[in-house]
Amino acid sequence: MPFRTRVRPQGAPTMMTPVRLLPLVPVLAAALLAPAAVDAQTATPASPASASAPLVQLPDFTRLVEQVSPAVVNIEATSTPGAGAKAQGMPEGEEIPEIFRRFIGPGMPQPQQRGGVSQGTGFVTSADGYIITNHHVIDGADKVIVRFNDRRELEAKIVGSDALSDIAVLKVEATGLPAVRIGDARSLKPGQWVVAIGSPFGFDYSVTAGIVSGVNRRSLDPGQQYVPFIQTDVAINRGNSGGPLLNVRGEVVGVNSQIFSNTGGFIGVSFAIPVDVAMNTARQLRENGTVRRGVLGVQIGQLTRERAQELGLPRPVGAFVNSVNNGSAADKAGIRPGDVITAFNGREILTASDLPPQVGLLPPGSRATVTVLRDGGRRDLVVSLDALDGATAGAPAAPVAPAAAPANALGLATEAVDAATRQRLGLQAGEGVRISRVGSALARQAGLNPGDVVLAVNGRDVGTAAAFEAELGKVKAGSMLRLLVRNASSTGFVELPMP
Repeated sequence: MPFRTRVRPQGAPTMMTPVRLLPLVPVLAAALLAPAAVDAQTATPASPASASAPLVQLPDFTRLVEQVSPAVVNIEATSTPGAGAKAQGMPEGEEIPEIFRRFIGPGMPQPQQRGGVSQGTGFVTSADGYIITNHHVIDGADKVIVRFNDRRELEAKIVGSDALSDIAVLKVEATGLPAVRIGDARSLKPGQWVVAIGSPFGFDYSVTAGIVSGVNRRSLDPGQQYVPFIQTDVAINRGNSGGPLLNVRGEVVGVNSQIFSNTGGFIGVSFAIPVDVAMNTARQLRENGTVRRGVLGVQIGQLTRERAQELGLPRPVGAFVNSVNNGSAADKAGIRPGDVITAFNGREILTASDLPPQVGLLPPGSRATVTVLRDGGRRDLVVSLDALDGATAGAPAAPVAPAAAPANALGLATEAVDAATRQRLGLQAGEGVRISRVGSALARQAGLNPGDVVLAVNGRDVGTAAAFEAELGKVKAGSMLRLLVRNASSTGFVELPMP
């Protein structure tokens, strides 16, 4: 794959410029060598033991690299130039290759595609030719060539590819191939040594090492919320994608996938997909050609310190449930907006980003125990997970006739909930008020729409328009207002400042 070329000023030195060493002037050479000869005669010879012993004990990865390298491959994926741009209605040459998007941080100029070749790395997982790499390395490829370290080149078939985990499985027709050993990513701890082997910028079988900087990291890509990334300071660049991250025993613990960078080059923060996530995805791709994930049917957010104090919690730990999809697994299990999820199947949930990977590892239909905090008490709720692509969504709200202009500062007009809406949304008698008009930009920007039903204002239930207006009147201007709202798809909180 072509890369952006940085032009240097004429005459400026570069790291790649060869330097030729000129012979010393004889007189200067004699002056410099004479004292050295005297010192050599008077100095005490070093003992063989002291000459061979290292002064500093540092890890040596040579044996690890020798053992693992035969199972690491270079991948070249070729696609028809401009095909992706035309498919998306873009002018030819303006499509941004996915491999670039994985390696660009905020503020980095977006390079243009100048060819149809993508370079990456992969590793052999079985002797009969199955290979794992990144989805973004082979995405849209018409032809994939795999190169081994013994210089063999084989064309590979794409068995399957999954964008949500960024994992792809390839197959080459060969037997007796060297395969990697799979380690345990769950045992990784910050500070442990790890090694990467890959082909950055086309430099095949480059080896870099560093330590684990963190685990269970959230991706900046919202499409990858199901991957609890391993963060390292191992030098990773374009071309390392899909290569193995190894522990000191030579076992694969991760698949190198992303870096965070403002320049497009490595600045000390790189991310790898845990190998257990990669192998689970690969297994499903081999068996089914696709990946099926469970889903709770909730929208969650970070539990802030202020909200934890409001709920009477000693510390902001857990995932705050902002809304629950109507008819979803969470709804059927009794999970409510305002609950704080603190554990999933016994595994502690410290932050909101901890929950999706745990849920996504289970297939649809799996039963799981969700621990929530509600009203100061702990509850264990059993859920049967829905399919990620089949999350329940209700029918759109019926159109409503315009109402008289409201008198409150939010510009909201409400009315009693009609029987049809009550039945459609599963409401009890006297529960909630129906929004008949949204008369302010602030309320519209917050997501309120005619037909939505307001169930509570700042934690107080409302069942009539008069009760709704009374509760709004208690909220001071500038204070944060929290409305519990149900519509055709979900029940959740809408927060906005009171004007």
